[in-house]
Amino acid sequence: MKLSQVAIQLYTLRDFCKTAADFAATMKKVREIGYTAVQISGVGPIPEAELVAICKAEGLTICATHENGAKILDETDSVIARLQALGTKLTAYPYPAGVDFDNPEHVNTLIKKLDIAGAKFRAAGMKLGYHNHANEFYRPNGGKTFLERVFDETSPENVVAELDVFWVQRGGGDVVEWVKRVKGRTPFIHLKDFKVAANADISFCEVGAGTLDFKRIVAEAEAGGCEWFIVEQDSCPGDPFVSIQQSFDYIKANLVG
Repeated sequence: MKLSQVAIQLYTLRDFCKTAADFAATMKKVREIGYTAVQISGVGPIPEAELVAICKAEGLTICATHENGAKILDETDSVIARLQALGTKLTAYPYPAGVDFDNPEHVNTLIKKLDIAGAKFRAAGMKLGYHNHANEFYRPNGGKTFLERVFDETSPENVVAELDVFWVQRGGGDVVEWVKRVKGRTPFIHLKDFKVAANADISFCEVGAGTLDFKRIVAEAEAGGCEWFIVEQDSCPGDPFVSIQQSFDYIKANLVG
């Protein structure tokens, strides 16, 4: 992995990206830490042209986005237009809101719509990823997990993986095995660490501060052609800029080859 492939998911800094002025100040801090790429998510209602201009001024690449799931499925053309305006080719379906995994119709419909939307993104020269949480590891009636079905029942050309390694672990999956499972289908991956306290409470933590074996994870992702290694921390114990600095420093010292 090269340092230039390390990005920050801006959902981590969402409280500091609500206005254009806040966004500009945040991008300056992100660049000073050392990141050269960002994933747009959780930002305020800032025009795409302004987001692009601010990032360009700081030397930051917009490597990907997260978009509203319903819009991805039902207003695909508008999302494609937004990605074109942002100058990026990657986005991800962020969360299966309103989907009852015990309802076969819900599950079948979502998988079909993901494949259809993904085909439209592919035709536009883009890629649609699926971003997991823990609930996709639920096994209705002891069968396949929903995440298994997503990747088994969609075309690899239409739907790629944006594995979130914390949530794979939280869902009971083997992170390294899952990275292997989607080999060749992982243009981007979310890196966040998994911390277990003495009382067995589980929390997000900075990359390198938890239990995940990132050397193996990154090696397997690289072998699978991963292009972007995106740091994300849903919640931080204090100043999130301190947390993303800690993650970046660990990656730079231990994972960059």
